[in-house]
Amino acid sequence: MRPIVLVAAVARNGVIGRENQLVWRLRSDLRRFRALTMGKPLIMGRKTFLSIGKPLPGRETVVLTRDRDFAHPGVQTAQSFDTATAMADTIAARMGADEIVVAGGGEVYALALPYATKLYLTRVDAEPEGDAVFPGFDARAFREVRHEAHPAGPEDEHAFAFVDLERRTGPVSG
Repeated sequence: MRPIVLVAAVARNGVIGRENQLVWRLRSDLRRFRALTMGKPLIMGRKTFLSIGKPLPGRETVVLTRDRDFAHPGVQTAQSFDTATAMADTIAARMGADEIVVAGGGEVYALALPYATKLYLTRVDAEPEGDAVFPGFDARAFREVRHEAHPAGPEDEHAFAFVDLERRTGPVSG
Protein backbone atom coordinates (compact mmCIF):
# COMPACT_ATOMS: atom_id res chain seq x y z
CA MET A 1 0.00 0.00 0.00
CA ARG A 2 1.31 3.42 -0.95
CA PRO A 3 1.52 6.09 1.75
CA ILE A 4 -1.68 7.92 2.63
CA VAL A 5 -1.45 11.69 2.93
CA LEU A 6 -4.08 14.23 3.98
CA VAL A 7 -4.46 17.63 2.34
CA ALA A 8 -6.66 20.12 4.21
CA ALA A 9 -7.21 23.79 4.90
CA VAL A 10 -8.08 24.23 8.57
CA ALA A 11 -9.14 27.34 10.50
CA ARG A 12 -7.82 28.10 14.00
CA ASN A 13 -11.02 26.63 15.45
CA GLY A 14 -10.72 23.45 13.36
CA VAL A 15 -13.44 24.38 10.87
CA ILE A 16 -12.92 23.15 7.31
CA GLY A 17 -16.32 23.97 5.82
CA ARG A 18 -19.93 25.00 6.16
CA GLU A 19 -22.89 23.60 4.24
CA ASN A 20 -20.54 21.63 1.97
CA GLN A 21 -18.55 24.71 0.93
CA LEU A 22 -15.21 26.25 1.84
CA VAL A 23 -15.60 29.22 4.16
CA TRP A 24 -12.81 31.39 2.74
CA ARG A 25 -11.24 32.49 -0.50
CA LEU A 26 -7.57 31.46 -0.66
CA ARG A 27 -6.37 31.15 -4.25
CA SER A 28 -2.86 30.29 -3.04
CA ASP A 29 -4.28 27.29 -1.18
CA LEU A 30 -6.17 26.11 -4.27
CA ARG A 31 -2.94 26.28 -6.30
CA ARG A 32 -1.15 24.28 -3.61
CA PHE A 33 -3.94 21.70 -3.53
CA ARG A 34 -3.61 21.28 -7.29
CA ALA A 35 0.18 20.90 -7.08
CA LEU A 36 0.00 18.36 -4.24
CA THR A 37 -2.72 16.24 -5.85
CA MET A 38 -1.99 16.33 -9.58
CA GLY A 39 -1.35 12.88 -11.03
CA LYS A 40 -2.49 11.10 -7.86
CA PRO A 41 -5.60 9.24 -6.77
CA LEU A 42 -7.93 11.13 -4.44
CA ILE A 43 -10.22 9.72 -1.78
CA MET A 44 -13.02 12.03 -0.71
CA GLY A 45 -16.45 11.78 0.79
CA ARG A 46 -19.62 12.10 -1.25
CA LYS A 47 -20.50 15.55 0.12
CA THR A 48 -17.03 16.86 -0.66
CA PHE A 49 -17.22 15.44 -4.16
CA LEU A 50 -20.66 16.95 -4.75
CA SER A 51 -19.41 20.35 -3.54
CA ILE A 52 -16.75 20.19 -6.28
CA GLY A 53 -19.31 18.83 -8.72
CA LYS A 54 -17.04 16.94 -11.11
CA PRO A 55 -13.89 14.83 -11.25
CA LEU A 56 -10.77 16.99 -11.04
CA PRO A 57 -8.58 16.97 -14.16
CA GLY A 58 -5.33 15.01 -13.91
CA ARG A 59 -6.49 13.04 -10.88
CA GLU A 60 -8.69 10.00 -10.35
CA THR A 61 -11.26 10.04 -7.57
CA VAL A 62 -12.64 7.37 -5.28
CA VAL A 63 -15.78 8.67 -3.56
CA LEU A 64 -16.38 7.14 -0.14
CA THR A 65 -20.11 6.95 0.56
CA ARG A 66 -22.65 4.97 2.55
CA ASP A 67 -25.12 5.47 -0.32
CA ARG A 68 -24.87 2.24 -2.32
CA ASP A 69 -26.82 3.85 -5.17
CA PHE A 70 -24.47 6.82 -5.59
CA ALA A 71 -22.82 6.93 -8.99
CA HIS A 72 -21.21 9.70 -11.01
CA PRO A 73 -19.43 9.55 -14.35
CA GLY A 74 -15.65 9.57 -14.05
CA VAL A 75 -15.34 8.43 -10.43
CA GLN A 76 -15.27 5.14 -8.58
CA THR A 77 -17.23 4.58 -5.38
CA ALA A 78 -16.51 2.63 -2.22
CA GLN A 79 -18.59 1.95 0.89
CA SER A 80 -15.66 1.41 3.27
CA PHE A 81 -12.35 3.13 3.88
CA ASP A 82 -10.47 -0.15 3.38
CA THR A 83 -12.09 -0.64 -0.01
CA ALA A 84 -11.41 2.99 -0.96
CA THR A 85 -7.71 2.70 -0.10
CA ALA A 86 -7.36 -0.59 -1.98
CA MET A 87 -9.00 0.97 -5.04
CA ALA A 88 -6.84 4.09 -4.75
CA ASP A 89 -3.69 1.97 -4.43
CA THR A 90 -4.57 0.15 -7.67
CA ILE A 91 -5.18 3.51 -9.36
CA ALA A 92 -1.87 4.86 -8.00
CA ALA A 93 -0.01 1.90 -9.48
CA ARG A 94 -1.58 2.55 -12.87
CA MET A 95 -0.86 6.31 -12.67
CA GLY A 96 2.67 5.86 -11.37
CA ALA A 97 1.78 7.86 -8.25
CA ASP A 98 3.80 7.51 -5.06
CA GLU A 99 1.00 8.30 -2.60
CA ILE A 100 -2.76 8.33 -2.05
CA VAL A 101 -4.34 11.69 -1.20
CA VAL A 102 -7.29 12.06 1.16
CA ALA A 103 -9.09 15.31 0.35
CA GLY A 104 -11.96 15.48 2.85
CA GLY A 105 -14.36 15.99 4.36
CA GLY A 106 -14.25 15.78 8.11
CA GLU A 107 -15.54 12.22 8.47
CA VAL A 108 -13.14 10.90 5.84
CA TYR A 109 -10.20 12.75 7.42
CA ALA A 110 -11.09 11.10 10.75
CA LEU A 111 -11.06 7.65 9.13
CA ALA A 112 -7.76 8.30 7.35
CA LEU A 113 -5.82 10.08 10.09
CA PRO A 114 -4.58 6.92 11.89
CA TYR A 115 -3.00 5.75 8.61
CA ALA A 116 -1.62 9.09 7.39
CA THR A 117 2.12 9.39 6.93
CA LYS A 118 1.96 13.11 6.06
CA LEU A 119 -0.41 16.00 6.66
CA TYR A 120 -0.27 18.90 4.22
CA LEU A 121 -2.19 21.55 6.11
CA THR A 122 -3.05 25.11 5.29
CA ARG A 123 -3.55 26.75 8.68
CA VAL A 124 -6.00 29.59 8.06
CA ASP A 125 -5.86 32.58 10.41
CA ALA A 126 -9.63 32.77 10.89
CA GLU A 127 -12.37 31.37 13.12
CA PRO A 128 -15.41 30.97 10.88
CA GLU A 129 -18.59 29.21 11.85
CA GLY A 130 -18.89 25.83 10.23
CA ASP A 131 -20.36 22.37 10.40
CA ALA A 132 -17.35 20.37 9.20
CA VAL A 133 -14.16 20.16 11.25
CA PHE A 134 -10.75 18.56 10.90
CA PRO A 135 -10.34 15.80 13.49
CA GLY A 136 -8.20 16.43 16.53
CA PHE A 137 -4.91 14.56 16.62
CA ASP A 138 -1.86 14.15 18.84
CA ALA A 139 0.61 16.64 17.40
CA ARG A 140 3.43 14.74 19.13
CA ALA A 141 2.90 11.91 16.64
CA PHE A 142 4.05 14.24 13.85
CA ARG A 143 7.02 16.49 13.25
CA GLU A 144 6.80 19.74 11.36
CA VAL A 145 8.98 19.71 8.26
CA ARG A 146 7.75 22.93 6.67
CA HIS A 147 6.11 26.12 7.88
CA GLU A 148 5.61 28.88 5.33
CA ALA A 149 3.58 31.90 6.46
CA HIS A 150 1.65 34.09 4.02
CA PRO A 151 -0.18 37.39 4.65
CA ALA A 152 -3.69 38.15 3.49
CA GLY A 153 -3.75 39.82 0.09
CA PRO A 154 -5.73 40.36 -3.09
CA GLU A 155 -6.02 36.61 -3.78
CA ASP A 156 -6.18 35.43 -0.17
CA GLU A 157 -8.74 36.90 2.21
CA HIS A 158 -6.99 35.62 5.35
CA ALA A 159 -3.40 35.19 6.45
CA PHE A 160 -2.40 31.53 6.42
CA ALA A 161 0.54 29.15 6.68
CA PHE A 162 1.41 26.05 4.74
CA VAL A 163 2.37 23.49 7.39
CA ASP A 164 3.68 20.07 6.38
CA LEU A 165 3.82 17.35 9.03
CA GLU A 166 5.39 13.89 8.81
CA ARG A 167 4.48 11.04 11.12
CA ARG A 168 7.23 10.21 13.59
CA THR A 169 8.47 6.65 13.69
CA GLY A 170 8.70 4.75 16.94
CA PRO A 171 6.92 5.50 20.20
CA VAL A 172 5.86 9.00 21.16
CA SER A 173 6.81 9.81 24.74
CA GLY A 174 4.33 11.65 26.92
